[in-house]
Amino acid sequence: MAKRTVQRVTAALLLLAALGAAAWWWQGGAAGPGSAMPLEQVVVATNTAYVAMCPILAAQQQGYFARHGIAAQIQPHTSGKAALQAALDGRAQLATVADIPIMFAVVEHTPVTVVATYFRAERDHGIVGRKDRGVTAPASLKGKRVGVTLSTSSHFVLNAFLNRQHLAAADVTMVNLKPEEFGAALLRGDVDAVSGWEPYLDAVLKQLGANGVMFDAEDLYEIPYNIAGGREYVRSHPETIKKLLRALIEGNRYCADQPQAAQAMTGAVLKSGSDKWRELWPTYRFAVSLDQALLVALEDQTRWAVANSLVAPGAVPNFLTALDYRPLKTVAPAAVTVIH
Repeated sequence: MAKRTVQRVTAALLLLAALGAAAWWWQGGAAGPGSAMPLEQVVVATNTAYVAMCPILAAQQQGYFARHGIAAQIQPHTSGKAALQAALDGRAQLATVADIPIMFAVVEHTPVTVVATYFRAERDHGIVGRKDRGVTAPASLKGKRVGVTLSTSSHFVLNAFLNRQHLAAADVTMVNLKPEEFGAALLRGDVDAVSGWEPYLDAVLKQLGANGVMFDAEDLYEIPYNIAGGREYVRSHPETIKKLLRALIEGNRYCADQPQAAQAMTGAVLKSGSDKWRELWPTYRFAVSLDQALLVALEDQTRWAVANSLVAPGAVPNFLTALDYRPLKTVAPAAVTVIH
C-alpha cells in the first residue's frame, strides 16, 4: 500500500513539474532554445503527506524554481524524518522536516544544517483512539498500546500529552509505526490509539466511525517545518540555497495569498481522504524565517529526549552550529532574527 501511494504521488508530482515548466516557458521564462542558462538540478525530499509541501509544490508548479535557475525534483516521503534521512544518505540534496528529527540528528552528531523555517502550524497534532478498547478520555491512555512514529513530532507530542495527564511514558506501550500504517493498525487492534498529525488523524477517525475518539494537542506544540540538508552540501552550495530560498519565498506567498488555488494544488497530491487540513488552512503560517524560537525549541526537546532516555545524557548542543543563516540573510535580511 505504501509503495502504491508513493508511486501515485510521484506521478502527480511529475505532472505538476511538467505544468510548472510549461507555465514558466509561457510566461517568458526562456526566450528560446539555447538562449537560457541551464537549470541546476536539485532533488528536494518532501513530506508529500503533509500540507507543509504547499510552498514547495507552488514553487515548482508556478515556475518559481525555474525562474531562479533551479530544476527541482520533488522526492515524495510520508514523514519529515524519512525525507531528512534521504538527504543525509545522499538520495536528495535538501529535505523538508520538522524540528524533532533535526534535534535527534544534531545530538547524534550527524552533520545536518538548517537554512530556513518556512511553515508553522499549531493545531495539526493529536491522538485518536478506539472507544471499545477503553480509550474514552485522555487519562484512559494509561496501560494502552499507542502507535507513534518514534523520533518525530508525534513522539514529542505524545510525551507532552501524557505528562499533562500526570502519566509517564512508561504508562503506555509505544509501538513504532509509519504514519500511513496508523489506520490499519488501529482497525486490526494492534494498537488502541495513535499519536500523529493531520491529515492522518482525521482520516483514521473517519475509518473508526462512532468507535473513534480524538484528543487535540493544539496548545502543546507548534510544528516548524524547515529546509535542511547535509552540512557539506549546504556549505558548498550557497548560491543554490539562495536560489531555492527566493523561489520558496514566492511559493509561500502563493499559498498564503491564493488559498483556494493552493488547496486545490495541495489536495491533488495529498489525496488523504480527509478535508480537515482545509478547515485548518487559515491557521497555517506560510513565511520563510530563521528565528530564535527554533533554537529554544531544539534545546527544550533535547532535555525531553535525555529525560526519557531517548539519547545519552550530556550537555545540550550548541544548535546555532546546525543553522546556516547566511543565505537567507542575503536573500531576505529581515527574515533572520536568530541571535548570532
